[in-house]
Amino acid sequence: MAPAEPYAYFNGDFVPVSEAKVSIMTHALNYGTGCFEGIRGNWNDQEQQLYIFRLREHYERLERSCKILKIRLPHTVDELCRITTELVRKNGYREDMYIRPLAYKGAPVVGVRLHGVDDAFSIFTVPFGNYLDVSNGIRCGTVGWRRVDDSAIPARAKVTGIYINSALAKTEAVENGFDEAIMLTNAGFVSEGSGENLFTVIDGNLVTPAPSESILIGITRSTVIQLAKEELGINTIERSVAKSELYTCQEVFLTGTAAHITPVLEVDRRKVGDGKIGPITKKLMELYFDVITGRNKKYLDWCTPVYPKE
Repeated sequence: MAPAEPYAYFNGDFVPVSEAKVSIMTHALNYGTGCFEGIRGNWNDQEQQLYIFRLREHYERLERSCKILKIRLPHTVDELCRITTELVRKNGYREDMYIRPLAYKGAPVVGVRLHGVDDAFSIFTVPFGNYLDVSNGIRCGTVGWRRVDDSAIPARAKVTGIYINSALAKTEAVENGFDEAIMLTNAGFVSEGSGENLFTVIDGNLVTPAPSESILIGITRSTVIQLAKEELGINTIERSVAKSELYTCQEVFLTGTAAHITPVLEVDRRKVGDGKIGPITKKLMELYFDVITGRNKKYLDWCTPVYPKE
């Protein structure tokens, strides 16, 4: 049963989320000096089980992000997995949900730097349905805001401050009548969406921007690459992708923890393919949703069950 008020993990303890508060002087609030993960819990109604998808891989990436920002995590990856599962269980979800671990410079210190500022860590959870219209597909637009270059803010880390770049892009796209933004690199090649990696289908292969295009190396991205190869026999080519290829390829889709696999039916008011969900995208979507809900037993190691079997 869900508690009257959800719990968060804050300062080393499980507390009601209303008590998990930070000061307005917190370094991370003022300077964006934090990093985070977004982790999905997916409800399987038939089994009455909630599966957290690739929990360990998310915390391994958070650990790497923290190294870049000189943040010391207070727990090992194994401990973080255990704490997170306990927190989700305490909150009693019987629906799809989202987990947000946040490691940050938590001291009330004024001054731009990473050194000499105490670290903090928290986790909160929320119910979370579809972030984008997975069922019907979306319309995307390329935007004027360029993806922050890896030499400016490391794209391989999920840094809180970098997401102003994504927010500017997303709002520009929505205000121009699109559902989601596609950001280009400073050289004009395709990078990613505001919070998603991007794939195209060209001549039967998946083609996706390489890590050198300032992308976040997504966990859903790596999942799709593996599923495409192992289950469909489809190779993935990682390379620079020109904007014009978005107009001429057969299929486009976005991937991410929040977005799952989201078909893109239109880019810059040009139909992708025939303007419908493509066959490869559809097969990958079906595979992916079976995997994340624990229905595909071959990949059950990727799924952490929250509730003990009765």
